[in-house]
Amino acid sequence: MKSTDLLNVIKSRRSTRSYTEKQVSVEDLKQILEAASYAPSGMNYQTWHFTAIQNQEALKVLNDVIKKAFAKSHDKHLQDRGNNENYCCYYHAPTLIIVSNEATQWWASMDCACAIENMFLMATSLGISSCWINQLGTTCDDEEVRDYIASLGIPSNHKVYGCVALGYGNTTVVVKDKVLKDNVITIIS
Repeated sequence: MKSTDLLNVIKSRRSTRSYTEKQVSVEDLKQILEAASYAPSGMNYQTWHFTAIQNQEALKVLNDVIKKAFAKSHDKHLQDRGNNENYCCYYHAPTLIIVSNEATQWWASMDCACAIENMFLMATSLGISSCWINQLGTTCDDEEVRDYIASLGIPSNHKVYGCVALGYGNTTVVVKDKVLKDNVITIIS
């Protein structure tokens, strides 16, 4: 691969919040998960876990338990989301990957961020849209949420550091151009 090809993939990736019902193929999903597995990790411990969900009923239940946790929050914004019958934390993407790691590792969040970025770039290269989803990370210690994610295979000693929504973007939604801020790079030579 030419470096210009990789840079074009990086430049073309955008967060997508509207998806079609078309499911990501198992072959593409495996490539995306393999890309995550090759991300750097602290001391190369690879203590992360990737849980891919393509079952729509499981996704609906996950959204429901997250909404219940939000409804109990002291934050008015989260309460509004939790009580909104139309709210979907994963934007109805047909696939969601939960990224978790051992909470005792101080670098766990960074390892997960690297893995998530690898998934975004691989998905983009395959023509698949994606979005970082934070809601499960903020609710994973709620008792009902924890019970449900345990039933999905999330290790009990793991914290959720993010999720990746995957699918095919709704073409009727306009994708914004990325406008870069000035003065964010300094080179000292």
